[in-house]
Amino acid sequence: MSGQHDKTSVAAISILASGGMAAAKFVVGIAIGSLALISEALHSSIDLVATIVTWAVVRVSDKPADDEHHYGHGKLESISALGVTALLYVLAGGILVESYSRLREGTPPPTISAIPFVVLVFDIAVNLWRARALHRAARETRSQALAADALHFASDVMGSFAVIIGLILAALGFWWGDAAAAGAVAVMIAALGLRMAGSTVQTLVDRAPEGAQEKATAAIRSVPGVIDVERLRVRMVGATTFIDSIVKVPRTYPIDRVESIKRNAEAAVDKAFGDADLSFTAVPVARDNETVRDRIMVIARNSGLAIHHVTVHDLGAKLIVSIDLEVDADMQLEAAHDIANTLERSIQEEFGEDVEVDVHIEPLEPELPFGVDAPLEQVQAIAAALTEYAAGGEIHDIHNVRVRNTDAGEIVNFHCRATPSMSVIKVHEHVDAIERRLRRAFPSIKRVISHAEPPRT
Repeated sequence: MSGQHDKTSVAAISILASGGMAAAKFVVGIAIGSLALISEALHSSIDLVATIVTWAVVRVSDKPADDEHHYGHGKLESISALGVTALLYVLAGGILVESYSRLREGTPPPTISAIPFVVLVFDIAVNLWRARALHRAARETRSQALAADALHFASDVMGSFAVIIGLILAALGFWWGDAAAAGAVAVMIAALGLRMAGSTVQTLVDRAPEGAQEKATAAIRSVPGVIDVERLRVRMVGATTFIDSIVKVPRTYPIDRVESIKRNAEAAVDKAFGDADLSFTAVPVARDNETVRDRIMVIARNSGLAIHHVTVHDLGAKLIVSIDLEVDADMQLEAAHDIANTLERSIQEEFGEDVEVDVHIEPLEPELPFGVDAPLEQVQAIAAALTEYAAGGEIHDIHNVRVRNTDAGEIVNFHCRATPSMSVIKVHEHVDAIERRLRRAFPSIKRVISHAEPPRT
């Protein structure tokens, strides 16, 4: 809200300044008969109208998006700038016609005194201050309406200088000086209008700001996990940069990882542009470094199937794939077999008909099986057995043993330590041997989960 307050405050001050200076120049211009001064007064009157419009527009343009204006109300600033430009051209045309008429008819020069020079010097000082304040506010808030207003007042300074030159020429006896100065003011007004119209029309037709596409693309590509940016479009609405992007991400990533990439991309473009609204469409693609196992996991995930223990053997001539497929424990075998066959066909479509696929069907473990902590005597007995089976081997320091009784059977968790340099496969073999002995000794155990870690340092 502070940006909107700055814009409205600066615009309100400009209204008072525009009205006062326009009235002063008009009265003095009529009094001395100076077309140039009257023209500059009319120019200031247009600025007054522009400033009132700007003040009204900036109070609305910062309103957030709603059900009818999905991109906010920022385009109102561009529309107001275009309307002011049209007024400038009408004024410039009228001044040119009148100055040509006076030059052709040889109208007498204005009455010269110190008063118009004092008014014009004061007007130059006020306009320089206003142009600077408006330009600063426009840059900070990225307001096109304030930028147009600042350009008005900067042009007023040049117009006032032109009027001063015309009055000096008239004082020196050059009767045409005042009319020529009025024509110069009209030309400057027309040039100002042309410059404003160019930038305003570009915004209204959604021309991308210079370098914005490259900057946005670089910001999104810098986010870890982004493979490439397939398409990107940029448009400005008021001070907000709207970016529509289609981004390639690895198809092996889970949804929450893709969502994290999206949030990081939003932060990156917001940092690059200051005020950005990013639409992020993720397109999952295959990477060159995907393994056979990765591709099989993608097939299963896309089919909504739970698989694990995927093993792949390359025999040179063909691939051998083994998979454990989990299905509802109450599902009939015929239905489960159909699911397994569908998975096998999908894998063969991916790798070729000669791939050999074996699917082991097993019941899906309940997500939240009912269970309670086992009695202390039972935990101590299992802990003692684990310590005994590990004695003298590569696995040692059995600790943090937990046993829970569930509807499906006992579940045992324990931690152990092994030599840091030992490979994972060796650790697994030794721990697996301990687990097998434990199950033989305690047939009621349903599952054993071990966690191996290096010795404490």
